[in-house]
Amino acid sequence: QVQLVESGGGLVQAGGSLRLSCGASGRTFFSYTMAWFRQAPGKEREFVATISWSGGNTDYADSVKGRFTISRDNAKNTVYLQMNSLKPEDTAVYVCAAVGPFAPLKVRQDECDSWGQGTQVTVSS
Repeated sequence: QVQLVESGGGLVQAGGSLRLSCGASGRTFFSYTMAWFRQAPGKEREFVATISWSGGNTDYADSVKGRFTISRDNAKNTVYLQMNSLKPEDTAVYVCAAVGPFAPLKVRQDECDSWGQGTQVTVSS
């Protein structure tokens, strides 16, 4: 099981940027498809972005396309989420997930092997 710890959340004004990091434990991180999800109060957790084991393929929710970029550095066992042009509706707890070794980009939440504790992102208007 891959253990995950997110960081980088905080307060930002609309239009600003923020970069989230997800540090992973274990020697098998390199093989894992990784993903970011988010959950706002009173709402269900939703998909944000996914990245393949190699970093060569990514997928995004329509709501964040063109604004967010997911990337990874396998040498550092870390996945990132660069968030630009933030909107108040982006406010949520952002959670990093390890989907599975060489898993497809299209993934359901119940398919993920492990989850981080989440980091709060608050965007003010």
